[in-house]
Amino acid sequence: MDEFGIKDALSRLGIKRRNLGVSTGWKWYKSTGGLIDSYSPVDGKIIGSVYAGDEKTVNKAIAQSQAAFAEWRTWPAPKRGEVVRQVGEALRKFKEPLGKLVSYEMGKSYQEGLGEVQEMIDICDFAVGLSRQLHGLTMHSERPSHRMYEQWHPLGAVGIITAFNFPVAVWAWNAMLAWVCGDVCIWKPSEKTPLCSVACQHIAIKVFEKNKVPEGVSCIINGDSAIGQLISRNENIPLVSATGSVRMGKAVARTLSERLGRALLELGGNNAIIITEHANLDIAVRGALFGAVGTAGQRCTSTRRLIIHEAIFEEVKVRLKNAYAQLVIGNPLDVNNHVGPLIDKQAVKIYRDALRKIKLEGGEFVVKGGVLLGKGYESGCYVIPAIAVVENEFEIVQQETFAPILYLIKYKDINEAIEKQNGVKQGLSSSIMTNNVQEMEQFLSQAGSDCGIANVNIGTSGAEIGGAFGGEKETGGGRESGSDAWKVYMRRQTNTINFGNTLPLAQGIKFDI
Repeated sequence: MDEFGIKDALSRLGIKRRNLGVSTGWKWYKSTGGLIDSYSPVDGKIIGSVYAGDEKTVNKAIAQSQAAFAEWRTWPAPKRGEVVRQVGEALRKFKEPLGKLVSYEMGKSYQEGLGEVQEMIDICDFAVGLSRQLHGLTMHSERPSHRMYEQWHPLGAVGIITAFNFPVAVWAWNAMLAWVCGDVCIWKPSEKTPLCSVACQHIAIKVFEKNKVPEGVSCIINGDSAIGQLISRNENIPLVSATGSVRMGKAVARTLSERLGRALLELGGNNAIIITEHANLDIAVRGALFGAVGTAGQRCTSTRRLIIHEAIFEEVKVRLKNAYAQLVIGNPLDVNNHVGPLIDKQAVKIYRDALRKIKLEGGEFVVKGGVLLGKGYESGCYVIPAIAVVENEFEIVQQETFAPILYLIKYKDINEAIEKQNGVKQGLSSSIMTNNVQEMEQFLSQAGSDCGIANVNIGTSGAEIGGAFGGEKETGGGRESGSDAWKVYMRRQTNTINFGNTLPLAQGIKFDI
């Protein structure tokens, strides 16, 4: 891998063969949690290892975060924003090596790795502006000489549980907003991409040290699901933001509900593009292609289903088959390749099982798929993106398979198409390809898409940080990133001030003595 500069990237990011995996800032702790080895799905080689946390180090990190919060919340929000601005500048400096690490450890293309770091930089910029706009409302009181308003205060410690597919960006979505809001963060990264978290902590803490940010504002605790449960159970963490599978999200939600903690959940997606007879097919096929095979189908916003009008079904099918024939599968650090590997061999097994289920349920393959072996595919994690003609009601279609499998589904009218689009348990991202204004508006209406994201003439993946990101139904209902998503990291307080010389009661109640 030296030809792609991986060793240099690891060196610049401070990644060693063995790394401590628990940190409260510039302090790193030993623990009894054992080693987590990070193997690259690109070539199957070990990149490095981290020592996982245990209950003792979890409690130590939470205690340190509580002490830090007592000071950090008193910093003026614009001053906190200045720290985040500097984090963004540091990320600009380390964009190339961090992008390479993301690509090598996770398996997405180098361009997507760079794009993920750019997303971190963008959310830093957004958060800096936000630090001067954490506004409330002023209301008129029904009582004379009274004023009412609301304000927002930081919650405290925010637990952040992230998935392997976006090993750095989703942490930044949460942490940068939480920091400008005055919160402290405790990050439990995916055990499949632990080195990315260590690199991010190294970058952030240099900025924190320079600005004398209190120890504990940025904590990371590497480990498996047991660490996530320890974080979720702890009453000193009022909010847990969890990104991952529906199964994981339900476990976190159950634990939080027992103590009435808050949950911000970003879970599964089973995203569809409706392609109508009024679509620009060049745009439609291009959007479907990237949505289905980008990140090897391992985005929560990946396109899983194409719901195609019967009049153009065969043409779209042929166009897609021809486009898939041009895909180059291989090392994601090579810019000539379009599709990299799945994250690990377990993901490959899930992919193969899904192909078998498609056949058993009566699906017809347009592109069969399969596992690639031999030179260049030694990790055993490379697969061929598949396409199958199916019915929306197939059991396998109702599930989210985190792999590059695209389902083609036929429809007759727009009402049927929207019904099929909504006819799954997940509700993250959706799209319609059409130049018909009535179809656009119907898709975006109250009776249209039931997803948190609904696009017109673009694909289901590639959200910008300016809009709130999240979905409905089994996707969890959470919102991160832009718009007013910052409010989830704060607590609302209503204030009433009496500046008069009497004490009138609300609702005209009389209580005279």
